[in-house]
Amino acid sequence: MDSTGNAVTIEQLNRYDELKKLLKSYGGVAVSFSGGVDSTFLLYAAKEALEGNVIAITAQASSFPKRELSEAKAFCESIKVRQIVFEFDEFEVEGFADNPQNRCYLCKYGLFEKMKKIAEDEGIAVIAEGSNLDDNGDYRPGLKAIAELGIQSPLRSIGFTKEDIRTLSKHFGLPTWSKPSFACLASRFVYGETITKEKLEMVEKAEQLLLDLGFRQVRVRIHGTMARIEVLPEEFEKLIRGDIRNQITTSFKEFGFSYVAMDLTGYRTGSMNEVILKE
Repeated sequence: MDSTGNAVTIEQLNRYDELKKLLKSYGGVAVSFSGGVDSTFLLYAAKEALEGNVIAITAQASSFPKRELSEAKAFCESIKVRQIVFEFDEFEVEGFADNPQNRCYLCKYGLFEKMKKIAEDEGIAVIAEGSNLDDNGDYRPGLKAIAELGIQSPLRSIGFTKEDIRTLSKHFGLPTWSKPSFACLASRFVYGETITKEKLEMVEKAEQLLLDLGFRQVRVRIHGTMARIEVLPEEFEKLIRGDIRNQITTSFKEFGFSYVAMDLTGYRTGSMNEVILKE
């Protein structure tokens, strides 16, 4: 029995072997590597399948917390994969700051165009990214950009779910097996609300504070100058505890928020998409 609560199954191990065969067939691959659960698993598999014929490409951007970059670098060093870190200014992408409903498409297209150029300069024809089967269930315009640019999504094509990835990650001893899910900080904004570097920094500081206080899975959604906090329902009681509540509200106001609210539904992915999905 795995610590995820699920035993590693023969089917999952067979699927992993299928993944390695697919990666090996590429001859060489550049993995779009954020340091998250999915891309860490994919990079580990690519290293096993291709040995030295794999590189990790990581973007350094305003919409990605600094802690993610540090963890990504540490993992590449631990498995001896060469990592290329490049600066990506999403605010140079036309329309990004306006935050339209297809913002993720615009940003992903610009991001992967740069990654393709880096991979070409390295003599690598294939770029792989870590989306999984569960990503098909939400509004994900970024997947359209990935398809248009010919980026490979081996985890999705073979049929890995997030549960499969976590279970196998634990089985292989990967440090991210229990890491909270993460999405870029731009996803914390209501569609149509202008994204600024200052507000991205406010969100990053707010979420980091919650993580430092021991909350496991968090989102701080931004509505103007109001922060809407999402945590797991089992952590509601901790969130409203007097000392914790006071520390959060005081700090959030120092970060630039005028109001601090708690979402009674609790943490869930893509909560900013809920209105879109109902249309």
